[in-house]
Amino acid sequence: MFGEYSFNKQQAEGPEGPDDAQSTDGADAADGGPDPDPEPDPDPDAVSTAGPGRAPGQLPPETPGFFGRESELAELHCLLRTRRLITLTGVGGVGKSRLALRAVSDAEQARPDGIWWVDLSPLRDPALLTTTVAHAVGLADHSARPLDEELCAWMADKELLLVLDTCEHLVAACRHLAGELLQSAPGLTVLVTSREPLDSPCEKVFPICPLPCEGPGSDALALFRARALAATPQAAASFDEPRRTRIAAEVCRRLDGIPLALELAGARLRLWSLEQLAERLGARFDVLSDSGTALQPRHRTMRTAIGWSHELCEPVERLLWARLSVFTGDFDVAAARAVCAGGPLPASRVERVLAGLVAKSVVRRSEERGAGARYRMLDTIREYGHDWLTELGEAPAVAGRHAHWYAALCEAADRGWLGPGQLDWYRRMSADHAQLRTALEHLLGSDPAAALEMAGALWFFWFSCGHVHEGRGFLERALRTAPRTGAAYTQGLWALGLTALLQGDMDTAQQMGEECTRAAARLADPEPELRAAYLHAVSVLMPGDPVRALELAGPGARAGHGGRASGVGWLLCRLATGYALCDLQRFEEAAEEARGLREACAELGERWLRAYADYILAVAALGLGRHGEAARHVRAMLSGKRLLGDRFGIALGLDLLAAAVAALGDGELAARLLGTGHAWWRTIGRPQMGSPSLTALRDQGERQARAAIGDAAYEAAFRGGTAASTG
Repeated sequence: MFGEYSFNKQQAEGPEGPDDAQSTDGADAADGGPDPDPEPDPDPDAVSTAGPGRAPGQLPPETPGFFGRESELAELHCLLRTRRLITLTGVGGVGKSRLALRAVSDAEQARPDGIWWVDLSPLRDPALLTTTVAHAVGLADHSARPLDEELCAWMADKELLLVLDTCEHLVAACRHLAGELLQSAPGLTVLVTSREPLDSPCEKVFPICPLPCEGPGSDALALFRARALAATPQAAASFDEPRRTRIAAEVCRRLDGIPLALELAGARLRLWSLEQLAERLGARFDVLSDSGTALQPRHRTMRTAIGWSHELCEPVERLLWARLSVFTGDFDVAAARAVCAGGPLPASRVERVLAGLVAKSVVRRSEERGAGARYRMLDTIREYGHDWLTELGEAPAVAGRHAHWYAALCEAADRGWLGPGQLDWYRRMSADHAQLRTALEHLLGSDPAAALEMAGALWFFWFSCGHVHEGRGFLERALRTAPRTGAAYTQGLWALGLTALLQGDMDTAQQMGEECTRAAARLADPEPELRAAYLHAVSVLMPGDPVRALELAGPGARAGHGGRASGVGWLLCRLATGYALCDLQRFEEAAEEARGLREACAELGERWLRAYADYILAVAALGLGRHGEAARHVRAMLSGKRLLGDRFGIALGLDLLAAAVAALGDGELAARLLGTGHAWWRTIGRPQMGSPSLTALRDQGERQARAAIGDAAYEAAFRGGTAASTG
């Protein structure tokens, strides 16, 4: 969060004015004209998402219509101050998540290191639990160590509140992870929502009961009335007369005061009168009471309320409900149309039928910035739909359509990543992360070749968007089972090598680079050859061999391979070349290479690689003594990296900006930037990635900063920088 450090134009240019008057490579005009991306850059200094005075963290938006629960909230507030592991338990639909969110949103629950919400409802593989939690709290670990160890180490000195929402399908894994984290981090509090306890020794179980139903002013009746009014304003008349109020209270009692059941019932008043609702609901419950079901009463009530809503849906609505159950997490209408259409439900009707399910509170709709309308079913409702999908015998076919739809989406994203839609693809794939996991899991079991194609196409998601551990796991699994020949195999090897590279596993990265080179040579296609050359080059560059890197990826090697100058492989090789030339202190050549790379990226409308071109330009300018120019280039680089959430790039840029401002004489700002950079490197797990050249650059900035302001002032400013939020 270095925007507050007032790094301004005068500091960039130095006290004597611009030191690069002959350069035309400034951040504002490096590509010879205005930025082709129509979306304006944010403040490049605002790296942190938390503003001044605001604690870090991430909570979902609170849905309207919270009623009652005053005593539960008071008790929960007390427990959150005195106990370290609290589990809210209760039947599905009773409101555990909503109560947890209301409790932790209270200002008194703020923690210095934030409140972090982890939605586990879309997660099906317990092996991905730690990855999910790490990503949610902002730890984009790039080390090869087990991620649970890294997460424990990262949390060890923090004071934060972690909410694990919807854990009943991952009880054993959540119990183990919560125990490890609580043992490692004395300042950690964990709040869990689950239909059953974790059975942990230090756990405080807090059962959540349904809303009270007794009396004309009961909380259950207030919620029912609010949901009815949301469905239709005409429902107000149903609650004006004492007789009708009694009928409404009876409906609430029939539904045991379970909030989700009340919501489903309230939605029916857009079609029926209150009397019709009570009559039909009573008939449905009378049938259930004779069925001999073994469910506990409140579970039976919830199941019956959902079943009753299901029966009242149109046949095509019931069919769509069942087919939508293959989605984990939220989805958009295009995916619903592609996955769920067929038979009596043509694609042209899916959106209209989906709107009907939204009106009946079966599906929830939300608007997300940059992503349009998104839809989601609560787990309790989704589970009911999946039972019906299984009964229909459609579960394998619909799951297959789901997997292949998202596999095709990944192929399209791969093709479009280096283009003007890059930011949109970043947002889209991040929004669909849960669906990507589900699709990959399905394909790994049903079509390993397709799984490898999908995992390989997601190279940019694993490598550029902070999902290194997860990507490596999926790629290793896919490579073990898929055919070991062809373009998909070569791409998978390359993508696996990229993840090893970011984790600092240079032996594996070099091995993958060599193997990928051999596999690419058999394809007679220059693009995979260039990609392999980049991987091999960086795997020797990072440990300190820039000469060999130039041999593998430099201009001569690129010309030997051929291929498109705008292709991924060619551009990445130019990037590796620029880094290698900087390491060799051939700064003029490095700047020339970086200018060419930046111009190519600008023509494509691409941001991620273009930001790294700015980084090389900054390193070259710093090496040539053009410190103000270096600062401007790195600020442009940080702007692009912030937009794409590239933590590695942000950490790199902060170290470089510190070196530039230290050279300009501002030791205090340099120290604060190094402190902020340290905080970002901690979220990655490997400071400076173990690279000698990156470490030397960072140390250069520290030496100059200490010399400018002295050790005591440096330490104070550095500590101030480390307090910056990386959320």
